Amino acid sequence: MDVLADVVTAMRTGPATSGRTDVRGPWGLRMVHSFGATFHLVLQGTAWLLPPDGDPIPLGPGDAVLLPRGVEHAIADHPDSPLVDFDPSVEEPPQGQGARSLLLCGTYRLDRERPHPVLSRLPDVVVVPANPGRHRSLHTAISILGEELDAQRPGAAAVVPALVDALLVLILRAWMENNDCPTAGGWSRALTDPAVVQSLELIHERPGAAWTVADLASDVGLSRAAFARRFTEAVGEPPLTYLSRWRMTTAARLLRDHDRPLATVAKEIGYTSEFAFAKAFKRDFGVPPGTYRRQVVTA
Repeated sequence: MDVLADVVTAMRTGPATSGRTDVRGPWGLRMVHSFGATFHLVLQGTAWLLPPDGDPIPLGPGDAVLLPRGVEHAIADHPDSPLVDFDPSVEEPPQGQGARSLLLCGTYRLDRERPHPVLSRLPDVVVVPANPGRHRSLHTAISILGEELDAQRPGAAAVVPALVDALLVLILRAWMENNDCPTAGGWSRALTDPAVVQSLELIHERPGAAWTVADLASDVGLSRAAFARRFTEAVGEPPLTYLSRWRMTTAARLLRDHDRPLATVAKEIGYTSEFAFAKAFKRDFGVPPGTYRRQVVTA
């Protein structure tokens, strides 16, 4: 069980949208608030990210930006360039006569009702700079994307979406590695602490099991108190609180992606009755599971 991949799969609610943004200065593009996670890759040239709060951030070739909450922001050739509203998936950017920059801009569709802590605890702006010698998979993917988008060779329509899908995990992994510190806590620690990651794998692999803190502690070779402390420090919440969260996240994914009866979904995530499951699901999502399924199917 790959916990990070499982989290991203559960959070994704649809395919990513993206657009090749080929611009010549001066240019300035304002991105309105998105209900997904917005991303930008600088494939050629340079740019400035203009976040809603804070100083402008210079970007160069190979740099990747993720805005997990899709906050309004802008990207431009210079912090002082005039801005126009822009949707990279449906329109062409305004063109100047100056230096060229090639970007890939887009949005990942994610479940915003109950964001997983991997995403909810990220800052509003995540920047992974092109750092020679680090994150080779990410920067190789960005390099290939640049070549595919610039050359427009046969098969690019199949290659580009697959690479864009992979980028979300690659950016998250690179960010965690950049911020990994044994004393810092957070998910960079949760996914590298052997005992914690083993317990997360157990929960993700069998969310319907009747887990107790003592059971998980025994399986990872720690005392109950030591395990509970390490898990809570790394993950940000106690083991059984996380288990409850993951059960509901799994239920939402099953309701979105499958037509299994509600009683079957309830059993898969550890509830002995459909009524108890429906009550817990409504408490977390605000609507009964049947209503949730109908809403996401027709969205």
